[in-house]
Amino acid sequence: MEMLTPRIMTDQKTLMRDMMAHAVHFGHKSEKWNPKMAQYIYTKKNGVHIFDLNKTFEGLMSATEFLQNAARQGKTILFVSTKQQASNLIQQEAEKCKMPYVKSRWIPGLLTNFKTLRSRVKYLQDLIEKEESGEFEKYTKKEIQGFKKEIGKLKEALGGVVTLEKKPDVVFVLDVNRDRIAVKEAKIIGATVVAVVDSNSDPEDVDYIIPANDDAIKSISFLFSKISDSILEGQKSRT
Repeated sequence: MEMLTPRIMTDQKTLMRDMMAHAVHFGHKSEKWNPKMAQYIYTKKNGVHIFDLNKTFEGLMSATEFLQNAARQGKTILFVSTKQQASNLIQQEAEKCKMPYVKSRWIPGLLTNFKTLRSRVKYLQDLIEKEESGEFEKYTKKEIQGFKKEIGKLKEALGGVVTLEKKPDVVFVLDVNRDRIAVKEAKIIGATVVAVVDSNSDPEDVDYIIPANDDAIKSISFLFSKISDSILEGQKSRT
């Protein structure tokens, strides 16, 4: 298989300077660390772990190269982050790549009980179709309000996975602590897991580890843009 090197990643020094400017190198307080992340930590400053940006660069290079090739092959990449501060960003970057996403809460069984997910999506689509066709008009105001409320809830939970017609090939996760069930389900179905892994996290079930800050909005925005850019580049070269 021809491996593609993302053009956005070719200058290591420039990229590492950008990482520092976006607070990518900051981990958690040292007492909250996971010892399995020791190999990715450079030092401790004011009680906070600092990532080795050489390792972060290597992880980001490997992850984006893999994602670029996955996109070139037409594989489905599911974006996952239920962090409130990342909600708009993950939707924005996933939609940019025309990929599915989960941004509010992970529905248990989303991947391992995929048939049920698809039935809920179809139910949502049917409700929307009925609303748009004017079919709701035969119901009482109270019933219509109930339908609209249900549509709102379902859109919040399922809006990002409406286009997910088959199990994803790859799952990209921002926070493997918060969304550990997503990681677990991805492994069960055999999907490749790409993830940002902070100093307090367990990297055990992650196939492509990006050791970095998964909390600061500057870091999240920076990493998301690199991920989506690599996918877009792969899609452009799809044959």
